[in-house]
Amino acid sequence: MKAQRIMIHAQGAPEVMKLEEFDLEEPGPGEVQIEQTAIGLNYMDVYQRSGHYKMQLPSSLGLEAAGKVVALGEKVTGFSVGERVVYGPVLGAYATHRNVSAARLISIPDDVDDETAAAILMKGMTVEYLLNRTHKVSKGEDVLFWAASGGVGQLAGQWGAHLGARMIGVTAGADNCKAIKKLGYSEAIDRKSDDVAERVRELTDGKGVEVAYDSVGAASFDATISSLATYGLFVSFGATTGEAPAVSPSLLQHNGSLYFTRPTLADYIKIRGDLVHSASEVFRLVGEGVLSVNINQRYPLADIAEAHHALEEGRTTGSTIIVP
Repeated sequence: MKAQRIMIHAQGAPEVMKLEEFDLEEPGPGEVQIEQTAIGLNYMDVYQRSGHYKMQLPSSLGLEAAGKVVALGEKVTGFSVGERVVYGPVLGAYATHRNVSAARLISIPDDVDDETAAAILMKGMTVEYLLNRTHKVSKGEDVLFWAASGGVGQLAGQWGAHLGARMIGVTAGADNCKAIKKLGYSEAIDRKSDDVAERVRELTDGKGVEVAYDSVGAASFDATISSLATYGLFVSFGATTGEAPAVSPSLLQHNGSLYFTRPTLADYIKIRGDLVHSASEVFRLVGEGVLSVNINQRYPLADIAEAHHALEEGRTTGSTIIVP
C-alpha cells in the first residue's frame, strides 16, 4: 500500500526532514501493521535529527505513536485487527502507516483516547522509571525537577505529589511558575530571575534536596550540584542545552558525598515485562485521575519542521501531537 513518512538524508536543521511517499509492505512475522492516528513529539527526535546522536542515513524519525491495527503478520498473538494500540520508543513513528514489532506494542485502555496515549506513553514511562526505579521517591522528600513546564515535567509534578514528595519545579517566567503550581509542584523557581541553588537552599532550610532530576544539561549543571543535600542524587536524563560536563569523583566528594547517574528510558523498558509494567502504571494513574496530559500544540505531519523549531526554541509547553 502507499503511505507517507518523514525521512532525513542528512542530519541538521529541521528543514532536513522531508515528507516522502513509500510502498509499505505487508507485516512480516511478529509484526503488526498500524494506521496511525496520533504521533508524539519528544526531544529525543531533535537529538536524532540534529546530529547530536549519530544515525545511519537515510533514516526515518519519530519514536512513539498511537493508531489502529489493520493487519497482523504471522505468529502474532495478543492483538486483533481494529484494536487501538500505542508504542514507543520505536524509530519511524513519523508516518501515516507502518509496521511495528508486536513485542513493543501496548493496548490502549478503553478510557484513554489515541491522542492522550501518544502524548503520554514515553513521557509517562520516563517519569515512571525516574521516580519509581532510578530513585524511589518517597513521602516527605524534597525533589527538584528541571523543565517543569514541559511534557515530562508536568507529569513528574503530578506523579511526585501523588507519592507525597514536595516537588520543586524549575521553569521560565511568571506564567509558567503559576501554571506548574496547579500540576503538583509545591514550589516554582523562575530560572530567568531566581538563583536556582540559592532559592532551593531557602526552601529547604539550607539542607538542599535529596534528589534532582535534570534534563537541561550544560546550562543547569552547576546549579543542580549546588542544590543537593548531603548524599544527594543527581539524575541527569537529558541535555537540551548540550552535554553536562564530565563529573569527577572529587566534585561529588567535596559537595556532600553525592551520587550521579545518567539513565535512559531504553534500558528501563528493554525487557517486554518492564515495558508492560511501566506503561500499565502510566495508564493506571491516568485512569485514576492522578495524571492528566496537556496537549497544547498540534501540527500536521507536513509541518514537522515547524514543530521541531517550536520545541527547540522553547515555544512549547506540555505535550505536542503530530497529526498524520
